[in-house]
Amino acid sequence: MNTPKLRCGIVLRSEEEDACQVVAGGTITSVRYAPQFPAPRRERVLPGHLVAIAENVDTAVVVWRWYDAIVLDSDPDFVRLWEPAHGESTAQRRRPQQQYSPGTRAYLSAGLPGADWWVAGAAVDRPEDADVELGEVERLYTAHDMWTAAFA
Repeated sequence: MNTPKLRCGIVLRSEEEDACQVVAGGTITSVRYAPQFPAPRRERVLPGHLVAIAENVDTAVVVWRWYDAIVLDSDPDFVRLWEPAHGESTAQRRRPQQQYSPGTRAYLSAGLPGADWWVAGAAVDRPEDADVELGEVERLYTAHDMWTAAFA
């Protein structure tokens, strides 16, 4: 299978277990979750979360999620954030030069190689403006041969 195109969407609703409603590319649509996306999903994917959507010729699936978190403080090595599902978390910076001011919002993720938690770019109004590690998500799915299963 060829590597699918990845793009971001912002979750608007997550009322179903097998799909969520997102805004992506200026369009509101329902996108199903890849089978390997952890369940239960309704409690884990909330409005405001940023998701990575993988697209092939005729299907789109959610393959990753970033939490919309509030920055509490930061030092040169770590950023401390709060988000409703996990409370306070300490994350490594995806880009060491990125500045995070207390009270601002940033995207937080867990599960990508290299750290327990990563903090990426600032939360955005339009998903196509999100500065997150889509390349790392693509490498993870490719390295573990998960693309075929994602579209099963």
